[in-house]
Amino acid sequence: MEKILPNELKAARTLLGMSQRELSEKAGVSLVTLRRLESQLDYASMVSAATTTKVRDALEASGIIFLEPGDVVRGRGVALGDPT
Repeated sequence: MEKILPNELKAARTLLGMSQRELSEKAGVSLVTLRRLESQLDYASMVSAATTTKVRDALEASGIIFLEPGDVVRGRGVALGDPT
C-alpha cells in the first residue's frame, strides 16, 4: 500500500463532498492530524501508519478507490466507486 499523497487525500475528500471535520470524525482521528496529512509540508511524516490507514479505510468505505501507478495511463490518483 502506497502512502497517500496530500493532493490525493484532498481530491478524495472533495469527490465525496466531505469536510475535513466530517472525515476526521468518520476516520476517528483528530482534525489537526487530518490537516497535517493534507498539508503540502512534511507534516505527514509525523502521522503514524495506523492513523493513515484509518483515514484511507474511511475514504474507501465511502466509495473512494485509490489508484496505484500502472492502474491508469498517467499514474496515481483517486476515483469514486460505489461504497462497499
